[in-house]
Amino acid sequence: MLMASIPDWSQLQPGFADPVHDAQGVFRAVLDALARPGGLRSVGSRLAPSKETSIAARATLLALADATTSVWLQFPLPEVASALRFHTGAPLLSGEADLATAQFALLTDPARCPALERFAFGTAESPEHSATLIVDVPALAAGHTGTGGLHLRLRGPGIASHADVTVGGLDTAFWQARAALAPRFPAGLDLLIAAGDTVLGLPRTTHVEVC
Repeated sequence: MLMASIPDWSQLQPGFADPVHDAQGVFRAVLDALARPGGLRSVGSRLAPSKETSIAARATLLALADATTSVWLQFPLPEVASALRFHTGAPLLSGEADLATAQFALLTDPARCPALERFAFGTAESPEHSATLIVDVPALAAGHTGTGGLHLRLRGPGIASHADVTVGGLDTAFWQARAALAPRFPAGLDLLIAAGDTVLGLPRTTHVEVC
């Protein structure tokens, strides 16, 4: 379902102070995170804090979304929705019926993530026709911290041997569901895990082991 096109201006949050250079900086950080899985990248303090989402999640959407890319929001987020409409013009979607058509999806309650196979994951002939999931989590850290989430071991392209990270808010079942999509490669889902001003890239080529 396409969300109402009239923004709630009372909820409008400022965008980037320097739209061109800030968007370029965030874009580079996101690309680097996807090229080097396991390496946490900061998008910087380019936005004011919000109770709805992390700085990293909002900055990523403001940098990547435009009028041609649909964004699915897991829940109504007045501040995020108004900012995306005003600053990017991106069409916003809601409701699980729209999962298969969204190019970006913002998950702010990952514990209640819809079944991953319901998102667009492309085909062998057109793997680029897939969704990128931006997952806002309560904790994200390099290495094995022992607290605040699951210890994950990453392997694959862009990783010399392996990389360890700790991710909160996503249980073992989520990672098992993601692993179940592996036989469909080159189709698949790319993930951007966000917390605070930090983003972790997990392209579909990265193998994730729950330790």
